[in-house]
Amino acid sequence: MTRYTNCSARIAPAPVPFPEDIQHAVDAVMRGAPPLVLFATLARDQRLFFKLFNAGLLDRGNLTLRQREIVIDRVTAACGAEYEWGVHVTAFAAAAALTEEQIVSLTTGGADDPCWEPGDRPLIRLCDSLHRDCDVDDELWALLTAQHTDEALIELVMLAGTYRMISYLVNALRLPLETGARRFTSSAGT
Repeated sequence: MTRYTNCSARIAPAPVPFPEDIQHAVDAVMRGAPPLVLFATLARDQRLFFKLFNAGLLDRGNLTLRQREIVIDRVTAACGAEYEWGVHVTAFAAAAALTEEQIVSLTTGGADDPCWEPGDRPLIRLCDSLHRDCDVDDELWALLTAQHTDEALIELVMLAGTYRMISYLVNALRLPLETGARRFTSSAGT
């Protein structure tokens, strides 16, 4: 699934120390851990760093952690963005109650895999539809509206789009995979 292997990043991360406002933002997310390569690379440009950082959808919005992570993991896997997929699976899969079978399904399976609950299936279909068609047909939209508020529907589409853009970034910049982060090949069947 990965489009590149053993590559160096195309753009080096910003040197430390970061400007104070960027360091403060990174510290708030990383809680004392070193910054992710993505954050350090974006720190090269304060404007771009905060455009992405402030647009984040990892807060307590209209979605549950599980819903959010199903969407992020499916979108990043579909885009071949092993860097971002690995960061999210490593950091959030357990808290989102994603089983090993579900993690594998998000990477190589589909919404009809037997590991999914009925409420999870439309989320996977949404990601696949947006990835394939950049649209959602009326039948799928009706399924989604039966389960989610209008605000949650907006957030789902924004979340999928945000992580497609992040996938573009991490793939095009050839960011090296984070140490200790999950790899596509560490999922059974990939």
